[in-house]
Amino acid sequence: MASDNRASVFPFAAAVLVVLLAGGAAADDASSDDDAGTSRTPGCSNKFQLVKVKNWVNGTEGTTFVGLSAKFGAPLPRDIHEAKKSFAVLSNPIDCCSNLTSKLTSSVAIATRGECAFTEKANIAQASGSTGLLVINDNEELYKMVCGENDTSINVTIPVVMIPQSAGKKLKNLLHHGASVEVQLYSPNRPTVDLSACFLWIMAVGTIVCASLWTEFVTCEQVDERYNQLTRKDGPDTGTKYREDKEVFEISAKGAFIFIIVASVFLLLLFYFMSSWFVWVLIVLFCIGGIEGMHACLVTLLARIFKDCGQKTVQLPVLGEVLILSVGIVPFCAVFAILWAVYRHASFAWIGQDVLGICLMITVLQMARLPNIKTVFWQVASALLSAAFVYDIFWVFISPLIFHESVMIAVARGDNTGESIPMLLRIPRFFDPWGGYDMIGFGDIIFPGLLVGFSYRFDRANRKGVLSGYFLWLIVGYAVGLFITYLALFLMDGHGQPALLYLVPCTLGVIVILGWLRGELYELWNFGKSPGENFVNEP
Repeated sequence: MASDNRASVFPFAAAVLVVLLAGGAAADDASSDDDAGTSRTPGCSNKFQLVKVKNWVNGTEGTTFVGLSAKFGAPLPRDIHEAKKSFAVLSNPIDCCSNLTSKLTSSVAIATRGECAFTEKANIAQASGSTGLLVINDNEELYKMVCGENDTSINVTIPVVMIPQSAGKKLKNLLHHGASVEVQLYSPNRPTVDLSACFLWIMAVGTIVCASLWTEFVTCEQVDERYNQLTRKDGPDTGTKYREDKEVFEISAKGAFIFIIVASVFLLLLFYFMSSWFVWVLIVLFCIGGIEGMHACLVTLLARIFKDCGQKTVQLPVLGEVLILSVGIVPFCAVFAILWAVYRHASFAWIGQDVLGICLMITVLQMARLPNIKTVFWQVASALLSAAFVYDIFWVFISPLIFHESVMIAVARGDNTGESIPMLLRIPRFFDPWGGYDMIGFGDIIFPGLLVGFSYRFDRANRKGVLSGYFLWLIVGYAVGLFITYLALFLMDGHGQPALLYLVPCTLGVIVILGWLRGELYELWNFGKSPGENFVNEP
């Protein structure tokens, strides 16, 4: 790839990684774990469960919203066919903290948070003949309703569910205006095996494999690198040989440390100053990077498939001599990115986001390379992979102890902005009744991808076979590490996971141990340092 183009793209790629350097695997919409220290008194030992609240207004079905069941009360049915429809009635008084004057027989009571305990609200609603209680929270979060310290024995036999403020406000307004509102409460099980996570696993592994093999099987032979992109012609044709160390960006220890520090500072800025306009800046940057990445990938692919297109050039002001194919692809890439930005909230928007993201990562992995295992072990293992390893764990697991919530997960969700950070791959949970997305951050693909790409170049330079080399085993290690990540996500009830916690040992550990066992650690250590080894002969 032309060095001018490298210089223009890589700084942006680095900025992209700073945004979500090593985002953990996606958390579920809400966790169902029990809080430590909550009351274990009789009648107060339920597990928290997400609850679907279907509703009908004057016989017309409305938008289903999600609530969270209480630590006490009757369990909700798992199957919608077992759930009964009931009319919803506002409690009077609205906080349900004293004897009610409204008729609640065979109805679901709707109350706001007030001065009394949740268990007291439930007892009052139950005594008035209600078949359930919906408590409207003061904000959009689903607060966990637990028993008080003075509750020694709980005898609540109706389901009690917390609903978000916006849903409660809508129901209150409808009832105040005389509308007839019916509700149906149930809590379906999530599938044990999330097939969408399997698809995301394939996407992540496939991106690394594709990026590693791209240069040999796609770029070389068919594409004249001088005219690959919209860049100025770099001088006389040098044939099919090029100096690899001049065509790529090699990562240094100093750069790795600066990268991690800048990423941490930027993450905190996003956490404290997150706003819609800030996220929009990131969306625009993502679109610019996605356009460059898609353009680079499409030019290379089409020029290889249609050989004639890879030879026809045109003279442009400032840019000089460039491929006609390259000029024609730019508008398509720009329109693709703009359409994604416009329809980013649509149900199909994840497709455009993943296409742009994969193209961007493949392009980045062609430009940022690890020159040898010495760089990997001392400069990257100690400065980049190891630092990112600690960074990931800290901002996902330890930051809640300092900032009262996981900074990494809060930034990835785009809390309080109505937008989400686009620097990740995501795929809908097609087979999950709760919907949502499985996600993985760009950093969780690019960091291990650097090491996997290095292993492939080492194998080719030393003419190693598939089994005797390192590339296959690092791909297997990455695949196993990502599988363990999603297994941990399942075992920890959907809490976001620092993926590099599992990926670094399964990739860096594999190449170091294999190299030591095979007696090739010295060769890995010094690969590319001999004169002439940085030249690549392409047929």
